[in-house]
Amino acid sequence: MQEKGTISIHTENIFPIIKKFLYSDNEIFLRELVSNAVDATQKVKRLSSLGQFNGELGDLKVSVSVDAEAKTITISDMGIGMTAEEIKKYINQIAFSGATEFMEKFKEAKDANEIIGRFGLGFYSAFMVADKVEIQTLSYQDGAAPARWICDGSTEFEITEGNRTERGSDIILYVNAESEEFLAEDKLQQILDKYAKFLPVPVKFGMRTEHVEDGVDEEGKTNYKEVEVDNIINNTTPIWTKAPGELNDEDYLNFYRELYPFAEDPLFWIHLNVDYPFNLTGVLYFPKLKNDFDFQRNKIKLFSRQVFITDEVKDIVPEFLMLLHGVIDSPDIPLNVSRSFLQADGNVKKINNYITRKVADKLSELYKNDRKSFEEKWSDIGVFVKYGMISEEKFYEKAVDFVLLENTKKELFTLEEYKQKTAGLQTDKNGTQIYLYTNNPDKQDAFIQSANKKDYDVLVMNHPLDNHFISHLERKLDKISLKRVDADIIDRLIEKDDAPATVLTEDQVKTVKEIFEGAISKANMEVTIESLHPEELPVAVTMDEFMRRMKEMSQMGGGGGMNFYGAIPERYKVAVNGNHKLISRILESSDVSVQKELARQAFDLALLSQGMLTGADLTAFVNRSVSLI
Repeated sequence: MQEKGTISIHTENIFPIIKKFLYSDNEIFLRELVSNAVDATQKVKRLSSLGQFNGELGDLKVSVSVDAEAKTITISDMGIGMTAEEIKKYINQIAFSGATEFMEKFKEAKDANEIIGRFGLGFYSAFMVADKVEIQTLSYQDGAAPARWICDGSTEFEITEGNRTERGSDIILYVNAESEEFLAEDKLQQILDKYAKFLPVPVKFGMRTEHVEDGVDEEGKTNYKEVEVDNIINNTTPIWTKAPGELNDEDYLNFYRELYPFAEDPLFWIHLNVDYPFNLTGVLYFPKLKNDFDFQRNKIKLFSRQVFITDEVKDIVPEFLMLLHGVIDSPDIPLNVSRSFLQADGNVKKINNYITRKVADKLSELYKNDRKSFEEKWSDIGVFVKYGMISEEKFYEKAVDFVLLENTKKELFTLEEYKQKTAGLQTDKNGTQIYLYTNNPDKQDAFIQSANKKDYDVLVMNHPLDNHFISHLERKLDKISLKRVDADIIDRLIEKDDAPATVLTEDQVKTVKEIFEGAISKANMEVTIESLHPEELPVAVTMDEFMRRMKEMSQMGGGGGMNFYGAIPERYKVAVNGNHKLISRILESSDVSVQKELARQAFDLALLSQGMLTGADLTAFVNRSVSLI
């Protein structure tokens, strides 16, 4: 048997196009060929189970071997094999109607995966690294003759009688000079670990040494000997292929350690398993994040029938869950997936919604079943919950029942519980309920204590995400406003009808204002005289809540109109407590320099409490304090 011919691709030469446009992703040739070998192996098992193949199945594994001297890589299987006619059908005919059409379609392709997936070039990806490719194959069919196919990277091929004596196929790649890096065993091992680690058929890559028991010596000690065994690189039954009922906590933890050997153990996990209206399995883990807001993404791995596809799962997994770890496997997502496919495919959107719902249900279940344990984990999972509430409306609707707010006393409340706690006392004269919060309890302690004197509660909102979360809550919650505790004096943060009366006359108010303006002499500081409780601080320096919040969000990369606020110079309010005894002392003094010195001292104390007193001003304050002692 011998035949020569031209591959029916209806274009001058596909191989230069493959090499030119797919070169940056050339490692995927091994994924494609090993996946093909796994498919062939699974098909023969299926035929055997259906009674359509009655021979011995034998040792069903895929082997990858490299011969650096001969400059070849071989992928072997004991699958269904091919006849010469099947080679002509499946290898020689590529579905292109013309070079012009191919190049026109190619313009839309963004990466190698998309080209291979769209044009059925899985096998031909071999020519990304090989000058010549040879197939030795023997079909499972009774009486089939072995066949050999060889192609040198042109459109010409040759089919002759093969030399394979067992069912299956060998794909032999004669590696080109530009791709000799793939002749290194460690390079191939790296690619196999990436793409083939969980394939459903054993994949052998060389041999490895094991120590096995070899009897007992005279003293009763066990002897061991070294033996060479197949180096099977994959786990054929990862936990996501099993039913949750078959697994215990240690199984899930061991798998997590296998995926992320240097990470802390996760908080908990969610086992995904759905077969309608799409097929999906997987396990998602909640890692420990604390307050670092570690935006290290690409920790979720996407598989298709246990073949690794990508760790860029942005369109499949909701944005707020990109910080999760784990695996997702869906046969509904093609092996050679592209970003444009993910964005357009209806199943992907369904998967996204399903994952959102499953996560919300899991968190709700944890909260209801063991609130104490849920609260202990809140410092870690709070990031996911808040991020999800901001970015996903459906998640917000579920999470509103279990999101927690923490106060300075480390007490935790649901939204409804906190509303009840602060109703009345923290409702201002306009009927708006005010939630006070701090983003730095140590730095803002004076303001927190001022609030506590009035029995007001103060929340802790010190995560980078909290600025956005606060704004989102204000849009969602009716007649509730959140104000940072140092945004103004406490009586203006929660305005009541029973404000303290002023002890100053109009002329004294004017005089005090002039004294402080002269002592401060800063254009970005606006002085006001307030009627506060005599025990409140004599001076408070604050930034308007709205302006401060907008500036902080712009610094986080709010984009759009937020950048405008980031460019506006900072302006502060200087609230002077007209009822404080220091003001009376200033007014009683007839020495203008003493008045100015006392006013400046009180102002600097206010700056110091905010961490705003630095440089020469701080030195002057220290020297002034020494002189006043």
